[in-house]
Amino acid sequence: MDAATRENGSGQETLRQLIDRETISDLIHRLGTVLDEQRFEDLALVFAEDGAITTPGGHAEGLDAIVAQAARNHTPELSTQHFATDLVIDLDGDRARARANYVAVFAVGSGDPAPAAQFQVGSVYRFDLVLTGDGWRLHSMEVLPTWAVGERP
Repeated sequence: MDAATRENGSGQETLRQLIDRETISDLIHRLGTVLDEQRFEDLALVFAEDGAITTPGGHAEGLDAIVAQAARNHTPELSTQHFATDLVIDLDGDRARARANYVAVFAVGSGDPAPAAQFQVGSVYRFDLVLTGDGWRLHSMEVLPTWAVGERP
């Protein structure tokens, strides 16, 4: 394929895929930020209305249930940091699948100095995504812990 064909034909498709991948990457990182900052209502910017999650903290279907589960598992006295890495995204039109490694660190309390971490867990997160009228959203999420250190507060 010559440069002109790539620019006029598949060049547009390549650009669309790059934008979709960046948008999905941002969405998956935003999930960790929303949880860390305990802005659970902002999960509406991350999940589809009919989304579903399965985590060590339970299973929830529908946005309201997802928000309730997140609030129940991330209480105000709990400080967390979620680190997403090794993101792999497979696009398929208006659907996508993604996989990420997440490390979540949990501590109780706040202050200066910050409290010591009490629990760390490394997990594989698997996502199914859908392109909605509001953009890409997580349709399902499954969290598969692979290791842990300490005891969850």
